[in-house]
Amino acid sequence: MGRLEGKVAIVTGASSGMGAAITKLFAKEGATVLAIARRKEKLQGVIDEVTQAGGKAIAVAGDVSKEEDVKGAVKMAVEQYGKLDIVVNNAGSLDKVAPVADVDDETWRKVFAVNVDGPMYMFRAAIPEMLKNPGNADGLNKGAFVTVASIAATFGSRGGAAYTASKHAVLGLAKNTAFMYARKGLRSNIIAPGYVATEMVELSRTSHSHPEGMALASAGVEANPRMGYPEEIANLALFLASDEASLINGAVVPADAGWAAW
Repeated sequence: MGRLEGKVAIVTGASSGMGAAITKLFAKEGATVLAIARRKEKLQGVIDEVTQAGGKAIAVAGDVSKEEDVKGAVKMAVEQYGKLDIVVNNAGSLDKVAPVADVDDETWRKVFAVNVDGPMYMFRAAIPEMLKNPGNADGLNKGAFVTVASIAATFGSRGGAAYTASKHAVLGLAKNTAFMYARKGLRSNIIAPGYVATEMVELSRTSHSHPEGMALASAGVEANPRMGYPEEIANLALFLASDEASLINGAVVPADAGWAAW
């Protein structure tokens, strides 16, 4: 039996990188996964891999910065599968590593719309449904949230102004959720990845408009033994989402090969 056998999960930003890896692993471990992303073709490729491996996942084309898309995904989970047990807030947006004086309004609002508004919409839509779950004998373990933030959520020096501020904000949001709903049986934990080999990270390294900002944000990373891989983040998300982590709530777990120790 898989570690998520019988669970229903939503994973955002699931068309590539960490979201795709999480979707595949959760399905392998027995969950039914509703995978959300804007890129329909890439998302369908992930679903096809899951299906061919004997897992169960469905593609949900959507943009987490649009509340109606988030509500629709939660509604789909409940209507088709009767419940929602797990949400992974993984979708993210970059900011070209610009310092605050160079951030335009469009970039600021786009980054916050995806990185903060999206998880907020998901918490707001999912929590009422998760609270309906029976949980264990004590009425706990009704549902679990895993928010993929960044080590930029705890440092002022690991991204541009918009990205760093948004990751600090979503960290606070996820921790507040952990505190507010702990006695009602919900858990909310945060993963703080460093450099992970994904499309997004490669884009941040090669397609930015502030080389100086990128150099400053990357300080110390050259001392790391290696980059991480999406599958490693997926393994951590699996643990935090599973009942094995029943006592862990409000935790921020770095996954950065030691970069935060620099």
